[in-house]
Amino acid sequence: MKNRVAIVTGASSGIGEAIVLSLVGDGVKCIGVSRRETRLTALLDKIHKNFGEDKFFPLALDLRSDNAVSTLLSQFPSHWPQPDILVNNAGLALGTEPAQNCSLQDWHTMIDTNITALVNLTHAMTPMLRQRPRADIINMSSVAANYPYPGGNVYGATKAFVRQFSLGLRADLLDSNVRVTSVEPGMCDTEFSTVRFDGDSEKAAKVYEGMQPLSADDIATTVISILQLPPHVNVNSIEIMPTQQGFGPFAVHRRSV
Repeated sequence: MKNRVAIVTGASSGIGEAIVLSLVGDGVKCIGVSRRETRLTALLDKIHKNFGEDKFFPLALDLRSDNAVSTLLSQFPSHWPQPDILVNNAGLALGTEPAQNCSLQDWHTMIDTNITALVNLTHAMTPMLRQRPRADIINMSSVAANYPYPGGNVYGATKAFVRQFSLGLRADLLDSNVRVTSVEPGMCDTEFSTVRFDGDSEKAAKVYEGMQPLSADDIATTVISILQLPPHVNVNSIEIMPTQQGFGPFAVHRRSV
């Protein structure tokens, strides 16, 4: 893993932060992208303290904006090698209302964050990654891509896009040394539910009540293990759930007789 350089989006908290810390701990230099500059600065301080300087380069950007990707590409540290790992981790869910009651703005925000920002950065990075002797794209999807649930509507649809887009990239990059993996976590105790419930941490805590969810470190460990596989091994997709989470039965609405 040494001498490799990674771009990690959504790097300022949760799974993204855990992935950055794991990568840096394994000798990978990381460019961390997030909208929250204060959080990125705190992460930079933590990395300086634990791993030394020149390991992490923070970039406060909103990848949904038109010029964000060109800004990112123009600000790579010039003394670092070109990136050969792209971790598209940034994403969010908003609300759990049924489709007929949802906020259309929330739907657009999820599409812009989970799909548009991801494809913009991937489109810009793919030619560069193809030139590297070894490269990886890790796209953070979700079990919601595969198993619908009430209120999951557009969030699940965006994550299904991420999964299918990852498989499409595999087909297109077959003649290169670029590996592509869709990572699909289940219930994971991060800020995910707090964001989903508009900052209501009490409501978010109830999501994980009485069970042991995955942690951000669990997902980071999985990502690192994928990256450490021999170059000829590609994990197309990997679905990870807590032991206490399973698949629901088919829902049947029965009219009263």
